[in-house]
Amino acid sequence: MPRFSVIVPCFKVQGFLRECLDSVLAQSFRDFEVIAVDDRSPDGCGAILDEYAGRDPRVRVLHLPENVGLGRARNAGMPLATGDFLFFLDSDDTLTPGALRAMADRLAETGDPDVLVFDYARTYWWGGTRRNVLARVLSEAGDGTFTAAERPKILDLLMVVWNKVYRRDFVQEHGFAFPPGYYEDTPWTFPVLLSADRIATLDRICLLYRQRRQGNILSTTSRKHFDIHDQYERVFAFVGSRPELAGWRPYLHRKMGEHCLDILAKPDRLPPPDKAEFFRRTAEMFRAHRPPGADTSGAVRVLEGGYAAYQVRRQSGRARRELGRRALRVRRVAAGRVKGGWAALHTCRPLDPDLVLYSAFSHRGMLGDPAAIHRKALQIAPHLRGVWVVGGREQAALLPQDAEYVLPGTLRHRQLAARAGFLVNNVNWPAALPKRPGSVHIHTHLGTPLKYMAADLLGKPGARHGVDVPQMLRRADRWDYSLVANRHSELVWERAYPCRFTSVRTGSPRNDVLVGARPGAGAAVRARWGIPPEHTVVLYAPTRREYRRGGHVERFDLARFAADLGEGHTLVVRLHPSLAAGPARGMGLAELHRRGVLVDATDEPHVEEVMLAADVLVTDYSSLMFDYANLDRPIVVHADDWEAYTASRGAYFDITADPPGHVSRSYRELAWLFASGSWRDTESARLRTGFRARFCEFDDGWAAERVVRTLILGEEDWAPEPAVPAPTGAVAQLPAQASGRDLLAPS
Repeated sequence: MPRFSVIVPCFKVQGFLRECLDSVLAQSFRDFEVIAVDDRSPDGCGAILDEYAGRDPRVRVLHLPENVGLGRARNAGMPLATGDFLFFLDSDDTLTPGALRAMADRLAETGDPDVLVFDYARTYWWGGTRRNVLARVLSEAGDGTFTAAERPKILDLLMVVWNKVYRRDFVQEHGFAFPPGYYEDTPWTFPVLLSADRIATLDRICLLYRQRRQGNILSTTSRKHFDIHDQYERVFAFVGSRPELAGWRPYLHRKMGEHCLDILAKPDRLPPPDKAEFFRRTAEMFRAHRPPGADTSGAVRVLEGGYAAYQVRRQSGRARRELGRRALRVRRVAAGRVKGGWAALHTCRPLDPDLVLYSAFSHRGMLGDPAAIHRKALQIAPHLRGVWVVGGREQAALLPQDAEYVLPGTLRHRQLAARAGFLVNNVNWPAALPKRPGSVHIHTHLGTPLKYMAADLLGKPGARHGVDVPQMLRRADRWDYSLVANRHSELVWERAYPCRFTSVRTGSPRNDVLVGARPGAGAAVRARWGIPPEHTVVLYAPTRREYRRGGHVERFDLARFAADLGEGHTLVVRLHPSLAAGPARGMGLAELHRRGVLVDATDEPHVEEVMLAADVLVTDYSSLMFDYANLDRPIVVHADDWEAYTASRGAYFDITADPPGHVSRSYRELAWLFASGSWRDTESARLRTGFRARFCEFDDGWAAERVVRTLILGEEDWAPEPAVPAPTGAVAQLPAQASGRDLLAPS
């Protein structure tokens, strides 16, 4: 008996069917059967299904003698199912890699619940991807099982059949079946969820819900949308036949009204002549099923009146919204002028040489190089007043208690920007803040560049999609100093940013904590993650891909890698910051973290702490490798798509020819490097030594102090204290007698 019976009804989807079936048959979890139902499709669906059945015994095809519609096609497939769980997959949607394995693990973890609800993402015909906006409902449900009464928010999710799997015995016991019609999912989903004694959730994107440009039946203009009334009648009849569910009548009454009004409000659902009739039928049904004491406030209140009143309310609502938008625009313009005027007054006042304005990662908080400079300034020059620009109250809450901050775009922000003697940032300041003559802009960058940047992107149209390079360079014209950690960076920045700045060989301030770090420096972070002290911590830090919309490409199965590393190892994953809020983590990373398979360190604010906690770094083309090299710990470069990456983004040198350690070109090679122990052999150390000599050239542990003393305080003759003898294999430090003036390399 298989674990899953995947029922796939097919009708006029020949262009998508192969992709759907391939996404199922390629799953790493293989204990399933596919029951494909050819709903008398007039195109080539039947032949495609027979072809797949002929080469894979897990596929069984049922050819219906006549077209019966989606719901009854699913019903036809159910008697053939022998699996523990039923999964109804629409034939134009696809499973994500590892989806069935994640479902199977979660089912086992929760003791085979009646229903398992998982997450999905919408994929659009133009290439975009958007995760379910109510994904938090799944994560908030907790680790165990529950009923709909215990967590009613589960009913707020999209009322569809395909974001769940159902225990077959539970379905058979209750005799659940799909009725004919357009909205057949509604009278299935409500009865199932209200009847289930044990519901579990899986906070993982298991399905990609294709948003077709045309052909989606629920997006078609048709009278068939009147079917929604019949389907809710079935829901009310089901609840009426079960006294124990009577308490749900007020909720369903309101839900029905909201659902029908939503259909009516869509401009492309109903022919205009039919809208009045649809409203009247909805209002009649709303009155007929209204339970005593039902709440009819809010949007559904219009159903107590006539269609003319509804139209007036809709039109007046649109007018109010438009007036509100216009008023908001006027207020914003007026406020901008007032702020600009007050800020302009401050440009008439002298610059404050003791005021330093900091920002990092587009106002995300006290992070990176600017944070290291700020901390050192507090230590050696407490008279300097450091103010941070942070994006909002949420970011401000993460600052130290005594940190002074300002929100971007406020009057106070403009005043401080007009008076600050020094401005420190690792990205460009907004164009709305012009550089005041005499102020000093210190740009720290985001690390050593491997991939093309700025002006060099002009020859890579895909990589600069949405990037205004000329505007970027106009903002870079405000730089006075550009900090570099090596000669490679110095040459690249002066080429990529053809502006009038001075390159300063300071090293990277944020890397000061990495230079000469003791082996136990990351122990506190490891303990916070719950990692045993004796474990080898493998940090996997991939970068984004420009050749894929959204930037995320899963290079290999993280669960498999964690398992292949074996006992005594912990896999820590840190995604690129630009992917942290997108669907990438929902593809399995968050669920694997919850289950303790690995540690998701994407939200860790200080990447330096993550690096200190790791014994080895596995990356592809992330600039993190240049920083991590300061630790003199093993690095493995996983370059299975190097040619595609360089073709789309461009690279300043071939990292596979001059790597910081061993290079893997496939997952098999990567797994072998760790299984054999080669990741830390003498060849790895030799490669790392050469890499460190080239790219850790100016990182000597004094970078932050060097910036504060030479660039802010103006101590031109300052030199660091005599260096302590470096450990074996460490790169030589800069000569102690080097002065601040010697470190300046004019561009």
